[in-house]
Amino acid sequence: MNGPLLYARSRALPVALAALAATTAFAVWAAGQLDGSPDPYHRVAIVTSAPLLASAVIGASLYSASAELDGTAVRPWWPRRLAQLAVLTALAAALLPLAVLGHSAPLGPSAVVRNTLGCTGVTAAAAVLLGARLSWLPAFAYVSALYVGFHGVRGRGATVWAWPMQPGAERGAWATALAVFAMGTAWYAVRGARPERQRT
Repeated sequence: MNGPLLYARSRALPVALAALAATTAFAVWAAGQLDGSPDPYHRVAIVTSAPLLASAVIGASLYSASAELDGTAVRPWWPRRLAQLAVLTALAAALLPLAVLGHSAPLGPSAVVRNTLGCTGVTAAAAVLLGARLSWLPAFAYVSALYVGFHGVRGRGATVWAWPMQPGAERGAWATALAVFAMGTAWYAVRGARPERQRT
């Protein structure tokens, strides 16, 4: 095996790709169950949960079983980390909008892409702080709290701190999600996931 294939196997990328495909299939099925609903905001469950699941899959793939060996490598790791995160995020952002095609407003494909980027940025940053195995937790807690308690909250500031719940065309939500993605991706690319103790 050459370098890229060994890297993909060590990060369980084939499993991650299969899990992203399964997440997309589940999102498409779940969205189909809501097609009869007259309330377009019922789609917020798809627009938030599908990116959360995808970011959890991506976060799990950031785990390294040989952090000590990675630290002794001659070549820098950040290009591989960056490529891995960018490719998986791009794939998720391309697949997940299939669940809401034909629903352009207010919660359509653009909201799914935005939430995929934002959730993945949070997950990448959490991988640096908590490790890959727990990287899904902060995004899940934050988006779940918003989903439960956001209804009725208004104001310009809400477009920033409640970005996962905003319509797809909301500029403030996009700016926040893109900033979170850029910072989380850069931090993970430079630092890598936090080493975790091996289970015995």
